[in-house]
Amino acid sequence: MSLAQLLVRQALAAPDRPAILDGTRPWATHAEWAARAAGLAQRMRQAGLAPGDRVVIFMRNHPRYLELLWGAWWAGLVVVPVNAKLHPAEVEWIVADAQARWAFVTRDVAPAALAGIERQVDAESAEADALLAPVASAAAVPPAERRADDLAWIFYTSGTTGRPKGVMLTQRNLMTMGLAYFVDVDPVGAADAIVYAAPMSHGCGLYAIPHLMAGARHVVPASGGVDPAELFELGCALGPLSTFAAPTIVKRLVDHAEASGLPAERAAAAFKTIVYGGAPMYLADIQRALRVMGPRFVQIYGQGETPMVGTALSRARIADASHPRHLQRLASVGVAQTPVELRVADAQGHSLPPEEPGEVLVRGDSVMAGYWRNPEATAVAIRDGWLWTGDIGSLDADGFLTLKDRSKDLLISGGSNIYPREVEEVLLTAPGVSEAAVVGAPDPEWGEVVVAFVVARPGRAVSAEALDAHCLARIARFKRPKRYVFVDELPKNHYGKVLKTELRTRLRAGPPTTG
Repeated sequence: MSLAQLLVRQALAAPDRPAILDGTRPWATHAEWAARAAGLAQRMRQAGLAPGDRVVIFMRNHPRYLELLWGAWWAGLVVVPVNAKLHPAEVEWIVADAQARWAFVTRDVAPAALAGIERQVDAESAEADALLAPVASAAAVPPAERRADDLAWIFYTSGTTGRPKGVMLTQRNLMTMGLAYFVDVDPVGAADAIVYAAPMSHGCGLYAIPHLMAGARHVVPASGGVDPAELFELGCALGPLSTFAAPTIVKRLVDHAEASGLPAERAAAAFKTIVYGGAPMYLADIQRALRVMGPRFVQIYGQGETPMVGTALSRARIADASHPRHLQRLASVGVAQTPVELRVADAQGHSLPPEEPGEVLVRGDSVMAGYWRNPEATAVAIRDGWLWTGDIGSLDADGFLTLKDRSKDLLISGGSNIYPREVEEVLLTAPGVSEAAVVGAPDPEWGEVVVAFVVARPGRAVSAEALDAHCLARIARFKRPKRYVFVDELPKNHYGKVLKTELRTRLRAGPPTTG
């Protein structure tokens, strides 16, 4: 069964049931959603797009996102979802690498034409209205036939080389993720609703799949983002909502509830389930969240390479304060989800005993097909069927995984992945910069923030303001350093490699001198 068939099934079983909402305003029933998706598929076929062609979605959260996504799948196309926070220059690199033909955008994130695109459609334009005009009968435009191993989604992750890699996800990968949600994360029924406050280009958007499977409602807040007051109001108006959120978003919700003096009963009225992941959740933060909002949290651990499927720490286990190892389990990311095997191994791939840290390996039907046009990186990441995640962790005797560290360079700020080398390469093109090294510093709101250590060229003056402007012109705002530390030289080993461990030690030792 293909992803497009999920919508066909709901359009037949519950055609008049509200499916997509723009805030509290009905946007589409299942039948209307299917008719628009079918209409889009028909017109894209007529325009020459063939199954397997790539289309980019570069949009803020919008009710039309779901119609475009399923319309592309209806046509048998491969969707390339792009983070709306990226700089257009970064998006153009993705367009070229993915060899994408069309792009659907919103004007606020793509005010100008993207290079390399045959046709760029503003999702809020009359052109989009015409493309999505419903057909008289969705059954008259059957979805393209797709096999389980056909590509459905290419997700670009940050890469250690400074360029992102395209994670190839198949119909099977995404169907596995959707089915695992019911077993390992949360049961869903037709009366439920998921709200898209986090970016729909990432995990939050992928959770549309299990909610469509269940015939639930899909709610896009009017703001298109994270406004805690708005989300609480939406939940109380529509019935308790489910959502996926990075820990920084969870913290904002909890801050709002606490500052507003909202009782746990109000949180229960607004939120059914908050699934969190994508970045470390500090023990003190989840304890506070439970205290303020009650037992409505589930943790998942996964990667773009095994989307939303790795481990899960259930609502019951998070709330079970009577368990003798409750704190240790609360600090873990849970146990392996049903569709996958998980183990911790040494550098040779040998499984390690309980409590001994090593690299986390995952195998199962959720694991990607590989990296798009990058067989070398695929061979490094997938060996003998196992995905080498680059994350360091340990398993206890009961199978609970605790993450110790991530791959050395990766930073996660507010749930977004940032690789230092990408930022360093931009800084090194700034006038007056001789050397640059980027590390992460702990931050109570964002998890980590980017800190850049900069060495100026002899006789040249460099300011934080100039570097900030330089970065903003070339990379996404969320990747730019939040602090700049100007030093005479960078610490290095005998081979000339920068000792980033020492830089992190300096940050912990006291306030740096910033420009």
